[in-house]
Amino acid sequence: MFLDYIIVGSDSGKIIILEYKADKNYFHRVHAETYGKTGSRRIVPGQYLACDPQGRAAMVGAVEKQKLVYVLNRDSAASLTISSPLEAHKSFNICFDIVGMDVGYDNPIFACIEQDYEEADRDPTGAAIDTAEKLLTFYELDLGLNNVVRKWSNPVHPRSNKLIMVPGGNDGPSGVLVCAEGSITWCNQNYPSVSVPIPRRKHLLTDQSRSPIITQSTLVKTRVRFFF
Repeated sequence: MFLDYIIVGSDSGKIIILEYKADKNYFHRVHAETYGKTGSRRIVPGQYLACDPQGRAAMVGAVEKQKLVYVLNRDSAASLTISSPLEAHKSFNICFDIVGMDVGYDNPIFACIEQDYEEADRDPTGAAIDTAEKLLTFYELDLGLNNVVRKWSNPVHPRSNKLIMVPGGNDGPSGVLVCAEGSITWCNQNYPSVSVPIPRRKHLLTDQSRSPIITQSTLVKTRVRFFF
């Protein structure tokens, strides 16, 4: 039997896993995992929440430094279980977005937009921040070894702000769409990136000096195709 669960984050320093009970028409709390005193601090995870599309793991990330991965599984009674958190921390690191990638039944991978500010923090002139790169980083959860490693990293547009998961396996090419100011780029490990500009309207009421950015997205998938 397959069940859908909802993972909810809040500023209480917890993530809650809910199961919908159709017979009573309410959400039953399955787990409540505490990872910090409060989720409203910049180094306490909670700002970002992403799930593996196959439902095997979830990553909770902070604005700065900390990322935690929880492995989701089943016990002998077919009840949902959640592991102790696995750390994927990186000092002097700011996170802009996190998404779970569609890799089929390979080890779960989470994609993040990150920026290292160590050099900029130590530069009294303030010039180093102009050359600091934003990176698209893949974190792989090794289910056999039960650890999280940084698998791949590549520079992206300095104004990148959002990631969109692209279907993989038999449904698509996998990877992610990196949304930036004025452009969208498809990226995946071992493949050349493909970039397209975001269409813009030529109108007197729009500011032509500023490029558009994507803030929200949705995926529509059928048996034969998908689109965003």
